[in-house]
Amino acid sequence: MPRNNEKIEYVLKTTCPAGSGIVAAVSSFLSGNGCYLSEQSQFDDQDSGNFFMRTRFHFEGDDQCDAVRTGFVEVAERFGMTWSLNSVCSPIRTLIMVSKADHCLSDLLYRKNKGELNMEITAVVSNHQDLRPMAEREGIRFIHLPVTKENKPQQEQALIDIVNETNTELVVLARYMQILSNTLCAELAGKAINIHHSFLPGFKGARPYYQAYDRGVKLIGATAHYVTSDLDEGPIIEQSVQPVDHTMGPEKLTAAGRDTETVALARAVKLHTEHRVFVDGNKTVVFK
Repeated sequence: MPRNNEKIEYVLKTTCPAGSGIVAAVSSFLSGNGCYLSEQSQFDDQDSGNFFMRTRFHFEGDDQCDAVRTGFVEVAERFGMTWSLNSVCSPIRTLIMVSKADHCLSDLLYRKNKGELNMEITAVVSNHQDLRPMAEREGIRFIHLPVTKENKPQQEQALIDIVNETNTELVVLARYMQILSNTLCAELAGKAINIHHSFLPGFKGARPYYQAYDRGVKLIGATAHYVTSDLDEGPIIEQSVQPVDHTMGPEKLTAAGRDTETVALARAVKLHTEHRVFVDGNKTVVFK
């Protein structure tokens, strides 16, 4: 929440077919409704023909968010916009999914507690019990949904029920080692972020850092992306890399890989919760 005398900041995200007059129309509408525009970013994708704009503003007088939300419909219809209006102060309700690896969950909890990530954790869901103590130590609800080939559809429906029950806005797969069905991917489209090592598709399957060591790689990294039915191929939000050399065995490569995974995932979550990411087909537009 804002401190005394601080203005509530809002972010307006707009996407529409590219054309003339969009920036002027949005800016004029907001200014005409008592808004002070503190930040504005825009991008015209000439390949897709789409225009993306992120505008941050506050009201110079009384807060008129409801009136702006209602009045902006006419502007949006005129340009065929998809749009959203959110308060910067409102934490994003986030559900985190994990398996056994704890580094990404631990990092997200640390950053959230330090105020670096504007999110409210609705639950931690896992197919194993290993990280229950970590979640419950923070006072976070832990839900165990063991997955087998036979019960996977039922457990995915249980997950959807939890998302709906908790009004979750974002699902973070923090090293959740289960492949989501096409149905679940469609249900979570645009609101589920996954993290994986960036060796794909070169080193698939188990022990990728050992495979990388055998090939003598010189760079390792991690990729955070939105979840789609194309396994590990969703629109990329953030990537992190670091150089390695011949002196680093598989264990050191794995440790370095954990660092890149936590950095890439935390950055992606931060960008999403600050309403800086637009999905543009199979890629993203990110205003940093």
